[in-house]
Amino acid sequence: MNARLFLDTNIIVYAFDLSFPEKSKIARRLITDGAADKQAIISYQVVHEFINVALRGFRLAIGKSDLESFVLTALFPMMAISSSPALTIDALRLHNENQLAWYDSLIIAAALQGGCKVLYSEDMQQGRRFGDLVIQNPFLRMPTVE
Repeated sequence: MNARLFLDTNIIVYAFDLSFPEKSKIARRLITDGAADKQAIISYQVVHEFINVALRGFRLAIGKSDLESFVLTALFPMMAISSSPALTIDALRLHNENQLAWYDSLIIAAALQGGCKVLYSEDMQQGRRFGDLVIQNPFLRMPTVE
């Protein structure tokens, strides 16, 4: 990976969702590779949303006892964007200008604030651009060129 990238919450969730083994494999690779080369970042929102899903016991292969360790060793090192007034204003502007859902606006604003070129998400429109930032769904099969 050469450019900084942002991981949406659904990528982190799929890493522990054994009901979708292929998605889990892809998500784990994105987390592992992104953390290893320090190019993957997340925001406070992603950490909180993931913890919420994990605590509800929603089909994830991570126990409550392992959750704290994962947050400390994997998520916190990637958490580059915290809540701030500037993030909120940027998200409001994105929301108003692009008719985005509020929480998507926060994710996109965090990715932009982090200088990311790619936002990996399954929940947002594949290929949509916000300046230099492009949304990519890592679970879609890319067409092969012959």
